[in-house]
Amino acid sequence: MPELDRRHRLLVLVICCSSLFVVSMDATIVNLALPAIQADLSASVTSLQWTIDAYTLTLASLLMLAGSTADRVGRKRVFRIGLVLFGLGSLLCSVAPSAGALVGFRVVQALGGAMLNPVAMSIIVNVFTDPRERARAIGVWGSVVGLSMALGPVIGGALVDVVGWRSVFWINVPVVVAAVVLATRFVPESRAPRPRRLDPVGQLLMALLLGGATFAIIEGPAQGWTSPGVLACAAVAFAALVALLPWERSRREPLLDPRFFRSVPFAGATVIAVCAFASLAGFLFVNALYLQTARGYSPLHAGLLTLPMAAMAAVLPTVAGRLVATRGARIPLVVGGVGIVLSGVVLLWLRTDSPLWVPITAYVLFGIAFGMVNPPITNTAVSGMPAAQAGVASAVASTSRQVGTALGVAVIGSAVTASVVGPLPTGLAEATHVGWAVQIACGAVVLVLGLVTTTAWARRSATRTAELFATADAPARAGVA
Repeated sequence: MPELDRRHRLLVLVICCSSLFVVSMDATIVNLALPAIQADLSASVTSLQWTIDAYTLTLASLLMLAGSTADRVGRKRVFRIGLVLFGLGSLLCSVAPSAGALVGFRVVQALGGAMLNPVAMSIIVNVFTDPRERARAIGVWGSVVGLSMALGPVIGGALVDVVGWRSVFWINVPVVVAAVVLATRFVPESRAPRPRRLDPVGQLLMALLLGGATFAIIEGPAQGWTSPGVLACAAVAFAALVALLPWERSRREPLLDPRFFRSVPFAGATVIAVCAFASLAGFLFVNALYLQTARGYSPLHAGLLTLPMAAMAAVLPTVAGRLVATRGARIPLVVGGVGIVLSGVVLLWLRTDSPLWVPITAYVLFGIAFGMVNPPITNTAVSGMPAAQAGVASAVASTSRQVGTALGVAVIGSAVTASVVGPLPTGLAEATHVGWAVQIACGAVVLVLGLVTTTAWARRSATRTAELFATADAPARAGVA
């Protein structure tokens, strides 16, 4: 691939970041539209949970497969296919005639989204060859993630209030059309010199594990925890987990190498990502229902109330990135864990008639937490990893974020739904307390792991893991030579 001039490289970065913006924002922009969707399509709370989780589960299941496929057949080609699918899915969602159709169209959206994020990152890494310039480009990429997810509720609330809930999907279409045109003209084609082998069995087992577990959690309160459908899905998820581990150990190039988890920073970062994004997804899901259903605010009013959180989440990733570069990941991870805990503690006092300073204080605390905790996750995951494995480790961290988002809506949403006593508008505020308790637990895990994964003992485990991969790869390199 020929060297691109600086202006061309920056244009490629803008194109890639535009795809990341709409895909990440779509995971949160729909939250403020949920009450309107519920009223218009006569959707149950369970259907609303699936409207979010059908998207995030598909993303989580296919991110690593999409990255491997792009390395093999061409990153530009897969990127453009992903853009078209995402745009088509958005259009279909905007005309969905029922809740079930909307859930299905969200899967189409996510099929395209799964082809965008990991592939766009690979394009950036290949275009920005200078290490310092690449680091700055990846820093911009990370800031776009936090900004898009934080702005989603604000933009979604405004669109729903002024135009209607279907407009939250229309907004993606012009961005996608522009990205397709610009990608065709300016993004260079590239492939991996030695693409990883596909692992279709591992991919299937991963999808069954995530899908089965999430279905059981979401449908349990409605169908009953001992209903045949819920028990069957739980059994499928457990069987997939039991089969996945030995299968992945037997593969030379597995979808998810179990040896990665011998690195304490990597294993810890995976759990931190799940907990942090579970807190975010559950927070946004329940908050949207509380502000509009219990408090009676319009979507625009509800979105504006989350502006303090959006501001913190947009500004602080830069601060967190500098702290990681100069002081390591411990400070932002600890601040993030403490912020999630304190936000949950404040929300335990939430009532239907609580003064607005109560939720707004919680929003500020959560915005600080998310702005600080998101940037160091990938850095912690790849800490000490050999360069050849850094891309896979980063992909696992991205997948963990999506898994956390799906589980947050499933677990916190189901816990709150099951706790509602009496009419929904009056009983919802009290029912949210169990959700905030789950958030506090997640924040405590982030705090503890933020301390543990940044110790000298943890760094030594990462070094030993890197040596393990180097030793295992040595015979293969000798054979090639």
